[in-house]
Amino acid sequence: MRKLLLPTCLLLALGLHVSAQKTTKKPLDHTVFDGWQSTAGQRISNDGKWVGYVIKPQQGDAELIIKDSKNAISVKIPRADTVKISSDSKFAVCLIRPFYKDTRQAKIKKKKQADFPKDTLGIITLGSSSVIKVPAIRSFKIAEDAAVIAYLATVDTLKKPASGDTSKKAVAATVAPATHDGADLSVRKLKAGTVRTFKYVTEYQVSKNGKWIAFAVTAPAKQKEIASGLYLFDFEKNEVKQLSTGRGNYHNISIDDAGHQVAFTAEKNPEKALIKPFKLYYYNTTKDSADVIAAAGFAGIPNNWAVSGDGKVSFSKSGNNLYFGTAPIPKPADTTLVDFEVAKLDIWNYKDDYLQPQQLKNLQTELKRSYLAVIKPEETNSKVVQLGSKAIPEILTAENKDARYVLGLTDTGARVSAQWEGGTKQQAILIDTKSGNHRFINASMGRYFISPHGNYVLWFDLKDQAWYCYTIATGQKINLSKSTGTKMGDELNDVPGYASAYGIAGWTAGDKAVFIYDRYDIWRFDPATGDTFNFTKGIGRKNKLIIRYDQTDPEQKFIPVKEPMWLLTQNEENKQWGYFRKFPEANNLPEKIVTAPMSYDNLLKAKNADVYIYTKANYKQSPDLYLSADLKKEIKVSSINPQQSEYNWGTAELVRWTTPKGYQSQGILYKPEDFDPDKKYPMVVYFYEKLSDGLYNYLPPAPTPSRLPISFFVSNGYLVFAPDISYQTGHPGASAVEFINSGVESLKKNAWVDAAHIGIQGQSWGGYQVAYLITQTNMYAAAWAGAPVANMTSAYGGIRWESGLNRQFQYEKSQSRIGATLWEKPELYIENSPLFQLPKVKTPVMIMSNDADGAVPWYQGIEMFTALRRLGKPVWLLQYNGEAHNLVLRQNRKDITIREQQFFDHFLKGATLPVWMDRGVPAIDKGKDWGLELEK
Repeated sequence: MRKLLLPTCLLLALGLHVSAQKTTKKPLDHTVFDGWQSTAGQRISNDGKWVGYVIKPQQGDAELIIKDSKNAISVKIPRADTVKISSDSKFAVCLIRPFYKDTRQAKIKKKKQADFPKDTLGIITLGSSSVIKVPAIRSFKIAEDAAVIAYLATVDTLKKPASGDTSKKAVAATVAPATHDGADLSVRKLKAGTVRTFKYVTEYQVSKNGKWIAFAVTAPAKQKEIASGLYLFDFEKNEVKQLSTGRGNYHNISIDDAGHQVAFTAEKNPEKALIKPFKLYYYNTTKDSADVIAAAGFAGIPNNWAVSGDGKVSFSKSGNNLYFGTAPIPKPADTTLVDFEVAKLDIWNYKDDYLQPQQLKNLQTELKRSYLAVIKPEETNSKVVQLGSKAIPEILTAENKDARYVLGLTDTGARVSAQWEGGTKQQAILIDTKSGNHRFINASMGRYFISPHGNYVLWFDLKDQAWYCYTIATGQKINLSKSTGTKMGDELNDVPGYASAYGIAGWTAGDKAVFIYDRYDIWRFDPATGDTFNFTKGIGRKNKLIIRYDQTDPEQKFIPVKEPMWLLTQNEENKQWGYFRKFPEANNLPEKIVTAPMSYDNLLKAKNADVYIYTKANYKQSPDLYLSADLKKEIKVSSINPQQSEYNWGTAELVRWTTPKGYQSQGILYKPEDFDPDKKYPMVVYFYEKLSDGLYNYLPPAPTPSRLPISFFVSNGYLVFAPDISYQTGHPGASAVEFINSGVESLKKNAWVDAAHIGIQGQSWGGYQVAYLITQTNMYAAAWAGAPVANMTSAYGGIRWESGLNRQFQYEKSQSRIGATLWEKPELYIENSPLFQLPKVKTPVMIMSNDADGAVPWYQGIEMFTALRRLGKPVWLLQYNGEAHNLVLRQNRKDITIREQQFFDHFLKGATLPVWMDRGVPAIDKGKDWGLELEK
């Protein structure tokens, strides 16, 4: 019996290619993946003087780097993979993960999760190399506007009380190892180093200003040191107050922005109670303790409803409104039923709003669903106003949550048609937060928005292909798109459904203006009058520049009028990226800052300084981190993947051609770094829909979830071609033939393309196109189809199990592009189904079809495999057990990457067949023999 371990397989796969390459640089092999790096978690301090980022290998231990703005390394922290910087720019806080090898050993030994290695908290004083470490951390939170941190730890972290208070009644105390569900909450002023610690804490929240920390305690029953309940610690006064007493579940702690009010939900029912409804508690500085202000039976709460423990609790910006969730009180479980005597079944009814699979998929979400309600907690005799309901389950609030109206959305009565439409008509309803009264606005298919200050409702009507704005105060409705004279929906839409909008850039403060995209430019609208202004002055459409606003502060609520808007651009013709800049209220042309054959990402600005960090990359250069004041003169902060210089890498170039019907198309051609025009190269064609916008993307070598690992194949002596495809409704298969084959034919005119050794690879929609192409031509020497649909007639009525949705909408309105029902145009379903034309196939084909695929039915791959097998065609099927549409487990990704290389190496390079392809792997050898060794 053959017993081959994975490392040996890797070496065998590697050895084949080392000998085949004649270059001073090595080809990439399967051992390089784990160590290939990326940058993540970038942060810049508010004063712009410090930058933190994490270098992450694909598998292994990360490292946190903190540098000053002069690019001098301040500190390196091994294994830290997240970082936050305090608002005063003096401290950094990170989580240090356990060694990868230790976590791996815990998995090997099948330890309980509680016995796994724990995270460690790291606290760094910026400018210093010292790191304070706190072991066994569960979580931490930093105050938004103060250098205060709170963290939960499960072991003894302090040997004596930091406050000097040793009385038995004090909550602060020496911490003993936890033997309960709670943990040890420590609160630290980072500058002073002052610490208070509290025991048996299960949940906590820190106020924005860092002065208040509210926390829930669940103490062991027999101890007398501290009582269970909800506590408030005032850090400035060094005082602790118990706001609520009693054992129970305390959830959703919220503190208002000013730090004067606390709200939370809690249930203190007996443990054996079958129903445990929650109540809403409220406290402010005028009270001695928290009061119940909402519960079952209170005015405003529907009959047989109660406060939900799963609904988020939040104050409005002013603190005047308190939002929370309510829900029907669930039916108690019937304890008289015996489980093994109860029938188990799902009942499908044609009147159901949602199909049973969708209901079951969303069951846990529905069990936790809550419906928004509001109360004004500081008003005398204020009562609950119920906003959401079963009839109107979705409620949108203005950003500040102080607006009088909220926006309710519902598709009640229109949900069944989503089975074939892919979407539903939404009714938009204004709901008064004072009275609960409803005002109907509109009903259409489209996405609705409420402006940040709650003055307007905005939506894009898919049928009309227009943006509309509704003024809440006057009831006036304006068609904003009408005066633009341009299309605001996707101009390149090639599916049978409605074209989607290009989107919204954002609003300025006070709802004064809204910025909306067309294909190229940004338009500025006055929502009150409908006055329209091409903010980018038409330079986008004139120069074929796609211009989009790049928000430099991820927490920004509005577009600040006194700061320039950074406009990320991509040239539609040459695919280059860059930035323009313009102030929101200016009337000038946008100022060009930079354009380069690069891609840009993660642009972040220091809050209180004109300093930016961002990543920049192209196919040859890893996405490293840069620091700059203007994006012109820049400092390179990181230098990841220096090992790339040791390997034969590659180049990426844009190619163009004309299809047989006269369409202009384009794609990307990847060539090995050591490309020699006097040689012939095998080529793999990889496609999906349109990929050419990714010309300047960096493609790290990595084990693939299903797609072609382009950089790996290029390094190993392949050309890789990624053509763009446009589609004609009703004929997606023929469209693939039109664009893909003509692109390949145009490249075959080059002497360096080995026309006899061209393969194709695609996943999902790409896998379908692979399956179709090999029924129309014999020009390909090998084909790899991942998760293909082979038979549209049987796939049409199936279920997407990951969502529970029926697949009909895909064919009638979406990606599969038939544009009609199966019974209206059965001939199109047959024409576009590879299954009915498989006798014509002469191309060897590999199929990946996984038994837990939630997007494409697993049986589609089986239909294709069994048909080709019966016809005597060379076909293989890889079925990864328990795996999804795209492989998730890294060991499976590594496995398929090896097999993919072996498959194409055999048919395109003449390499020896591996055992799994030649003789297969019998079920009796499953898990013992992978068949990866090459036949002799």
